[in-house]
Amino acid sequence: MKHQDRTLRIIGGNWRGRKITFPEHDGIRPTGDRIRETLFNWLMHDIRGAGCLDLFAGSGVLSLEALSRGASHVTLIENNQAASSRIAQNLSLLEADPTSFDNIKTDAMNWLGQCNTGFDIIFIDPPFASDLLPDVLEHLADRQIARKFVYLETPEELEAGDLPDHWRLSRQKRTGSVHYSLCITG
Repeated sequence: MKHQDRTLRIIGGNWRGRKITFPEHDGIRPTGDRIRETLFNWLMHDIRGAGCLDLFAGSGVLSLEALSRGASHVTLIENNQAASSRIAQNLSLLEADPTSFDNIKTDAMNWLGQCNTGFDIIFIDPPFASDLLPDVLEHLADRQIARKFVYLETPEELEAGDLPDHWRLSRQKRTGSVHYSLCITG
């Protein structure tokens, strides 16, 4: 069976209404419009000028939405070659300033192990079938990579005990089978 491209629409900011595509792949589960609208409403006072990290970027739509709304820089980490290439194509299509992003094709855990940079906002949407989230959160906390906010998508509701010390759940909702949460790290 031939895989086909899928389409997403950027819902706010300078690129509002622009469409991007992403390859159909079992590991790519883009954040839907309703969830993105809620997330960026939560972040509306913090996104402008923010440095963002998008781990397990998939379609890259969270980073593109952040750039569209005034984030100063996004770093996208995606291990899938087709997805990473499509992110690059979408950034080019949108004529994104090349100094406003780093699109890195690599394993998120390996990259985190070498990261020495802090980010204001971190988007984390790991494959639901994986058990990577506890290790990712530990790396972020131990290396002090998360400066302000961490956004998480999970198959189950998060509890305070799931988070590193000194982090707190700010907001949490569920849409369908996706639980999404915003944590304050500082």
